[in-house]
Amino acid sequence: MSTMTAQDLQPSFDDLGTPLFDVTFCVVDLETTGGSGDDEITEIGAVKVRGGEVLGELATLVRPGSHIRGSVQMLTGITDEMVANAPSIGSVLPSWLEFSRGCVLVAHNARFDIGFLRRACDAHERPWPGNTVLDTLALARSCLGRDEVHDHKLGTLARYFSATTSPSHRALDDARATVDVMHGIIERVSGLGVTTLEDLLEVTHKVAPGRRARRTWADSLPESPGIYWFQADRPTAGQPPEVLYVGTSVNVRRRVRQYFTASETRRRMDEMVRVATGVDALACATTLEAGVRELRMIDAHSPRYNRRSRRQNAVNWVCLTDDRYPRLSVVRSTSRTDRTYWGPFTNRQEAADAGSLIAEFAGIRQCSGTPASHPHGCPLAEMGRCVAPCLTGGGDDPSTLAQALAASPTGSSPRPPSTDPYRGAVDRARQAMTVDVRPLIEAASTRIASLSRQERFEEAAALTSRARSCLRAGRRRARIASLADCAEIVAARPVDRSWEIHIVRHGRLAAAAHSPAGQNPVPTIETARATAETVTASAPGIPACTVEEAELVAEWLETPGVRLVDIDGSWDWPVHCAAEDRALSDAVAMASATISDQECGRTA
Repeated sequence: MSTMTAQDLQPSFDDLGTPLFDVTFCVVDLETTGGSGDDEITEIGAVKVRGGEVLGELATLVRPGSHIRGSVQMLTGITDEMVANAPSIGSVLPSWLEFSRGCVLVAHNARFDIGFLRRACDAHERPWPGNTVLDTLALARSCLGRDEVHDHKLGTLARYFSATTSPSHRALDDARATVDVMHGIIERVSGLGVTTLEDLLEVTHKVAPGRRARRTWADSLPESPGIYWFQADRPTAGQPPEVLYVGTSVNVRRRVRQYFTASETRRRMDEMVRVATGVDALACATTLEAGVRELRMIDAHSPRYNRRSRRQNAVNWVCLTDDRYPRLSVVRSTSRTDRTYWGPFTNRQEAADAGSLIAEFAGIRQCSGTPASHPHGCPLAEMGRCVAPCLTGGGDDPSTLAQALAASPTGSSPRPPSTDPYRGAVDRARQAMTVDVRPLIEAASTRIASLSRQERFEEAAALTSRARSCLRAGRRRARIASLADCAEIVAARPVDRSWEIHIVRHGRLAAAAHSPAGQNPVPTIETARATAETVTASAPGIPACTVEEAELVAEWLETPGVRLVDIDGSWDWPVHCAAEDRALSDAVAMASATISDQECGRTA
């Protein structure tokens, strides 16, 4: 499969983030009459800075509507006399909002200062502009330990970073000191790969320094669709690294960076990052190629931190044995090319239950051994749910499908007379598994309705569950078998005026390519076909890959907008090979109504 480099796709600004030197910060500090929600602002000080350069300052006293307590006057030095002729907060707000327009607001303990400003806007019916807020207190707590500073107060941090202005509990002085503290923190975390505003905001969350320091691993990864894998060195020299975890993303670099931030909260991922010694990636031409490569790599390495797709081949199939009187058997291997396989099922018991329903419906024997070992028949034969070759030599067969499952819910009625050989039962089973499920739905729904009328609800629920498993298996088989039986499918999908191109052979993705916008995609298609992987067919209806890969390919092919360029084979489903669960519910309702009408007729 062809691949793309990071330069082949132009990353968006959202993917890159906002460089810190392009961010305009408005560092603000307030003085108030107290710390409760009923207190008011007495002074605003703000400094606008960008790229380390001060762009402007704003400072003003504010006249509150209440008395300033004595303890606050002693702390700040702001008295009632000083603010008596100052403008009210309603007069100051327009200037403040204009000064901070489009800026990232910065404050030390931002919850306090920004909370007062927001309440002031609400009180004067001015909409809060929704600026991004950065808290230097949270930043300091995240990157400065107690062994460096004994607390995270503004005065302590100003001394630690040698601020040019000392905090004095006056708004402008404290805002100037906060600017120096912010710059000191930015310089400190830049060594951890923090270069954008988004990175800096992440630092405010609790993330272990060692984990955060590893975010630089993502710097060289592609900003395009692809797969990535974390790995760890093995203790024995000369061995390849152990693959710990495999993932996929439309933007590999951005996704990997998230593992080193507070946005990644899964415990096992935290452990995985601590164990890892590096991360690698592979750019892919399309998102489908990335998904397929992820599945193949998980299948090959079974990474211990991947939970999904580790056992892609651990599926079960139901098939007819090749005995003289075949029966349905649950198998794992699909190596026999002369058998019809039905499924797959992820659970063996589910496969066995669905297979037994098909067997009952068709009259297939479910006994082990040979018919000769059961000369007196079995309970299923007595109940009319088995053709019983042990008694008839293969001649008995239920005359109707409804008789096979529904004629005798209690098991007391005799078996219908012999009409067809055992081969007819085998053909019915094969038809239900591959071509037409309607007779199965009819028979199962009649029996479910009959059991419900007898208030045998647990049995009815169990039969309903088995019937739905059969319907799901039919849909799943039809979907992947239609791909598996096609020697080649060439398909393309337009994406932003470019083209995603895929070559699928026997259900396996054999090649993927990307044709840029404005170029004729035909040469790219021909190159992809010429260099595509050679794929050998498996058994009929079985893809030449894992079921998960075939279903992923099928999902892409069924996406609106996909166009078939060429096909070698027939990509289609038999009309009645599958049905939705709703079809069973409707059939049960009709069967129940029919039984009710019959009972009314007998009463009359």
